[in-house]
Amino acid sequence: MYAMAGASKAHVIISGNVFALLRNHLRGSGCIPYIADMKVRKDTSNFFYYPDVTVSCDERDKNAAEDFIRYPRLIVEVLSPTTAACDRGDKFADYRTSESLQEYVLINQERVSVECFRRNAEGLWVLYPYTQGQEVQFASVNFSWAIETLYEDAIEIG
Repeated sequence: MYAMAGASKAHVIISGNVFALLRNHLRGSGCIPYIADMKVRKDTSNFFYYPDVTVSCDERDKNAAEDFIRYPRLIVEVLSPTTAACDRGDKFADYRTSESLQEYVLINQERVSVECFRRNAEGLWVLYPYTQGQEVQFASVNFSWAIETLYEDAIEIG
């Protein structure tokens, strides 16, 4: 289990922006976004992570008695200097073993940069990078918006 306490203001604001955008978009769709306190369980072990934002569209995750989800469709991590290596390495390697996961997103909190890793039809993970002036697309939940919206109130965009 990896639990991290404390985050920068930019980290918290960006995570909140992503959650708010997804919550509004997914309302009534059967998909539910979760914020950082929700655990994601790795199916093959009793191992948990706490992603910044997770979306599950699987009925099996709607069991209120469980305090974790097993079938994420989308996972978003806001990169911190202390967690970036793990988020890109071991954590992503573990997440890739989830058959339900379609997208893994890394958001840089220090500059306008989003990396979206999307599983293609062959099961390979393809990088879709986004930067200032572009529309970020989360194909797994059929949603796109201006990248600057993610960074609103978090960093100066010039």
